[in-house]
Amino acid sequence: MKRENLLLQDKGVTKKTKAIVVMKQLLQTILKAGVFAILCSTSTAWAHGKVSLEEDSCVRQVGENMVHLNTYQPQYDRGGHYCTEIPVAGDTYLVVDLIDPALRNMPVSMKVFRGEDKEGETIVQVNADYHPDGVVNGIGRLDKGLYSVMVTAEGIPPLNYYYQLRVEMVDYGKLARTWAGPVVALLFLSWLMYKLIQSGRLRSWFKAQDD
Repeated sequence: MKRENLLLQDKGVTKKTKAIVVMKQLLQTILKAGVFAILCSTSTAWAHGKVSLEEDSCVRQVGENMVHLNTYQPQYDRGGHYCTEIPVAGDTYLVVDLIDPALRNMPVSMKVFRGEDKEGETIVQVNADYHPDGVVNGIGRLDKGLYSVMVTAEGIPPLNYYYQLRVEMVDYGKLARTWAGPVVALLFLSWLMYKLIQSGRLRSWFKAQDD
């Protein structure tokens, strides 16, 4: 009798152990899927430089002519480059690439001013000139806040390219869009696990294993 009781106890422990193992495996699967979704979302968010020109948020187009903006802060990050979201206030290098050759045959100017109003304080001013190498650059100290960049090609008519810079500012809308995918994926996986448990399939699986 004692031996039978021990066998029953061992069987119960084995069943409980199997349940714990399966639950751990399910939780690990959910966590791995969540991490994968986050990594995919993060990669998409930081895909600047790895997308086509038409999809690049740092490109501005007027007619068939395009320009591309990069911003640098080598004193903080030698290899880092940004576009309109600048993480730290301080000296900032602005580099505008004139993608279309036609823009290199006309005078191009660049102006960086505080805020959105064109009458705001001018931070960087590059006077109109020819840039046969296709690069317009300037440097200025940007404090925390909102700035505007106006690149003007003196054509007929003039071509104006506009950027809005955010320095040390969190774009909550963009942040929400970035995390929306991973959150939805985690909620779906949690719901799927709940339905699986409620459906009794796990209990049926345990019963089949015991038999």
